[in-house]
Amino acid sequence: MNKKVLETIVDCMPADREMRDIQRIQTKHRMKLVEFWEIEKGDKILEIGCGQGDTTAVLAYYVGESGLVQGIDIGPESYGSPISLGDSAKYLIHSKLGKQINMNFNVDVLSPEIDFPNGYFDCIVLSHCSWYFKSKKELIEILSKIKKWGKKLCFAEWDTNIHKIEQYSHFLSILIQSQLESFKDNSESNVRTLFTPNEIIKIAKHAGWTITNETSIFSPDIQDGQWEIHNVLTEFDEELQKNGELPIKFKELLQSEKNMLEEHIKVNKSIPLSVYAFTAK
Repeated sequence: MNKKVLETIVDCMPADREMRDIQRIQTKHRMKLVEFWEIEKGDKILEIGCGQGDTTAVLAYYVGESGLVQGIDIGPESYGSPISLGDSAKYLIHSKLGKQINMNFNVDVLSPEIDFPNGYFDCIVLSHCSWYFKSKKELIEILSKIKKWGKKLCFAEWDTNIHKIEQYSHFLSILIQSQLESFKDNSESNVRTLFTPNEIIKIAKHAGWTITNETSIFSPDIQDGQWEIHNVLTEFDEELQKNGELPIKFKELLQSEKNMLEEHIKVNKSIPLSVYAFTAK
């Protein structure tokens, strides 16, 4: 890992002193992904679900000024905390990497109005965004629609396979959230539809993609597992109240899972799940 490159990218993100260490860890993880995807200088990239631009910034560095990263996200500019999507994008676009970045929000990829010429992009990236989708059907439709736009698909999402017992707490937290989501019509949660690596492979193939390379990437310092655990433990009661019509037995099941989570973190260190990543053509 090139520390100079890491610091150059982090300098372009809206992170104050307190946030800089967090951003550094997040950026280091994205650098692992982009290196695995073999992003090259001059590449023209479409990034779906760009969010605050954590992956966008890394992609922009690797494509250089001769390349382009077109980020789109269905969320509004006001979405996101502690920095909104819009504020983060403005900062990033005015940074040293801004020349090769364009970011648009409130963009539904499946809208008939959204289209690009055949083969317009060298790569289409979906990085840690598939769990935000409403359903498996939506992911299939997106991967099918974008097939003609790009030569290569670069994908990354949390791996639901537990490789170390310390990952169990992260797994429980996303399992609880995904079960609650099954009863919601609308949501702003981090986990809306849970996909396993095997399901993602089947969906990609169904959409016409051929997987060329795949891997599991472990970034032990990344903070997302801790954030998801905290969200569940602090918002659990409120979430149950919002979903007041849930069957009693299902509520009891969720409560048991929350108890399991609390018991596990009392005696075990919590580390994040690994990340499943692949390239396809």
